[in-house]
Amino acid sequence: MPLSEQEQRLLEEMERSLYQNDADFIATVGGRRGRPNYSIVVLGVLLGLAGIAVLVTGVVVRQPLVGLLGFAVMFAGVLLAITPSRKSGAASAPRAGGPGAATTGAPRKRGFMENLNERWDKREEDRDR
Repeated sequence: MPLSEQEQRLLEEMERSLYQNDADFIATVGGRRGRPNYSIVVLGVLLGLAGIAVLVTGVVVRQPLVGLLGFAVMFAGVLLAITPSRKSGAASAPRAGGPGAATTGAPRKRGFMENLNERWDKREEDRDR
């Protein structure tokens, strides 16, 4: 059953509101992660593989302590690989142009989500005309 015009407009308005709210949430929360440090990710993966090897070796030689050590090494490797890097200063320092920043005449670098929101709004304005 097709939607009436009023239902379609209401649905489009709800979608716009959802996109706007999600974009604000992502811009607020998502700015903390920096670029991944690939050498740490590779080290974590290698540590995980070594832990699996030690775990299997502990099972084969029937030594529970060796198996537990292998599990601990594997777990540490996985945590190292998936934990975001703390090297980027974005988590500790306030972002330029954020709520606590003083406004000066210098232009602020805009984020990806802000650009998407602006493009979406322009598209909707052009479509309404």
